[in-house]
Amino acid sequence: EVALVAAAEPSSGGGAGSSGAGGSGCCSVWEVGTGILVASYRGGCCAPRGLTLLGGEYLLGAQLGKSCVGAWELQRKDQLQQKILCPEPVTCLTAAPNGLYILAGIAESIYLWEVSTGNLLAILNQHYQDLSCLAFTNDTSHFLSGAKDSLVIVWNLFSVLQAKHIQGPEPRHVWSQHSLPITDLYCGVGGAQARVATASLDQTAKLWEISSGNLLLSVVFEVSIMSVTLDLTEYYMFCGGMDGSIFQVELFSWAGRGFQPEPDNGKIFKGHKNQVSCLSTSTDGTLLLSGSHDETVRLWHIQSRQCVRTVTYKGPITNVLITMAPANMLIPESKPKVPLPKFSRHLHSVESIENPASDGLTICLGLPQKGSGESYLEKAERMYAQMCSTKEKNMMGDQEQLKIQVAELEEEVSTLRKINKSLFDFSNRIITKPGK
Repeated sequence: EVALVAAAEPSSGGGAGSSGAGGSGCCSVWEVGTGILVASYRGGCCAPRGLTLLGGEYLLGAQLGKSCVGAWELQRKDQLQQKILCPEPVTCLTAAPNGLYILAGIAESIYLWEVSTGNLLAILNQHYQDLSCLAFTNDTSHFLSGAKDSLVIVWNLFSVLQAKHIQGPEPRHVWSQHSLPITDLYCGVGGAQARVATASLDQTAKLWEISSGNLLLSVVFEVSIMSVTLDLTEYYMFCGGMDGSIFQVELFSWAGRGFQPEPDNGKIFKGHKNQVSCLSTSTDGTLLLSGSHDETVRLWHIQSRQCVRTVTYKGPITNVLITMAPANMLIPESKPKVPLPKFSRHLHSVESIENPASDGLTICLGLPQKGSGESYLEKAERMYAQMCSTKEKNMMGDQEQLKIQVAELEEEVSTLRKINKSLFDFSNRIITKPGK
């Protein structure tokens, strides 16, 4: 496992913390177990919720205060590979787990790109204020958006791709129970059955269910919550507070929808001196990684709530992520299987697909067909019915043809019998005729 850490200002020199793994650059990567620096990616500062891995081959970072997204090939650590230009500064960024799509929050709009072509497939405008966080479900079937308008919206990706650009898609759920801006959200495992944790400045963290859209739990704190995450088993919810505290909530021990945690119940991680801006847990559920505006990253042992490593950076921490190290990050000679295309800044229309400028094969997945409006399933059913009808007609035609052939053969046999009888009678007359 490795820890990806991004700060608002570029780090320089070694970390001043216990491990000295701060490194330098836009994003530093170090081993969780040993704290050894693995990689450092240079070129700008990442915005909060603006760091993501794309298909295990690229690292994408929304440039803080700039209208672009930086892209690094994981094995080329010191070179900015490409810049994805955007209409306005990107406030949050995420990539689909399958590596096919990229989502970016730009002002109050959500931009959806297709990675293979670089086409801008959709621009969603359901929020009323700037986006603060985005997340995909682990099966890429849905994605969620949170914004400063206190709304969390659940989107069905298939519906978004099928919707016409003029009308726009309808969200699956709109959660409006928060009363102040959304600061963070985390989507658990389970695809469309997953649970989602949300954090807000209204001093609450809430747990939701995508399938039903129901609110499962609401936790009230004494401070605003700036970050939230779940462990892999979804037994604990960790909430980072404005005051630097990290609250550990046992999800299966609270039957009510709200509770007030007591400071002396032992479920609080103490160590940060400023707001906890980002959280991430290890895959085995034993470690918690936290980043803070006090310019430190801390690694905690969850069972004992003890800090086992502190790494100091020069600037507030904006992103932390514990993940299994992609192979391309550890093998210098490796290269991405597919290069990144040039990403479009303008919405990709259906007409441009149906009338391509260059020759070749264009495959359109999930985009509306112009004309009959017939869906793929309806078309398949119609073609199957037509095939069955044709087969039945062929069978009926074969039976009629067989009857005709049998009748012809019977008539030919009757004729041959008549000829044979005539020959027999003629021969009989010749043989029995008296000789002269």
